[in-house]
Amino acid sequence: MRIFNISLIMNKLFDNIKNKVSDFVKMDFAVMELEGMEFHAFHGCLESERTNGNLFVVDFQGELDIRKASVSDALEDTADYGKIYDAIAEEMARPSNLLENLAVRIADRLHDDFPEFASLRVRVSKQNPPVSGKVQWSRIIVER
Repeated sequence: MRIFNISLIMNKLFDNIKNKVSDFVKMDFAVMELEGMEFHAFHGCLESERTNGNLFVVDFQGELDIRKASVSDALEDTADYGKIYDAIAEEMARPSNLLENLAVRIADRLHDDFPEFASLRVRVSKQNPPVSGKVQWSRIIVER
């Protein structure tokens, strides 16, 4: 029969927790943004929107740990703006009836493709939406 030293087990457990908390505290979080990405795209419920298209603007914000990249100065140690833009552009090229569907698709794609982001925010704006009055933009904001 084995006799465990409870004190030794507890000390190891607390040391493990302390190390994990210490690693978290060392993180250097920052917000990365790509703002004002313009796309002529064909989203909407009306036939005219699907045929003629419209101007859409996408804004992206993502929170990530930049500690390693700030020291190494190497692109592979952070999220690549170009790859983020390309992922958004691919989603913008696939027509959706609703901005809700489009914004969620973009947010989900970025969440899946860029796990380095602790959180992210996508804002999709549609210029001059087809309503009975004057409206500059309609927008949807999705956060993950």
